[in-house]
Amino acid sequence: MSKINCSVSNCSHNDENICFANIVNVGGKSAKEDCETCCASFLDAKIYSDLTNNVNESGNECTAITCNVGTCSYNSNNLCSAKSINVSGDNVNLYLETNCSTFKTT
Repeated sequence: MSKINCSVSNCSHNDENICFANIVNVGGKSAKEDCETCCASFLDAKIYSDLTNNVNESGNECTAITCNVGTCSYNSNNLCSAKSINVSGDNVNLYLETNCSTFKTT
């Protein structure tokens, strides 16, 4: 399983539901539900085209996740400690319309 599974089909980092960003930044400082979180690394493919060729390790998929969601149990010193995360969002235009579906309150 990939570290970051993404169903945001129009993200320029998404290649067959796997994230290829250099790093993923999860936001939503005081979130109480996953819909209050976001993937701040989202870039619309209409504007940024295909950005899936990076230099990450192991198959080039993204494995680095920063997290500023202070209410998430996976936040460990602003790094995500989950084995993998799921990023979701339908008809996304802005990063705030994405969600970290793996969010779990402390």
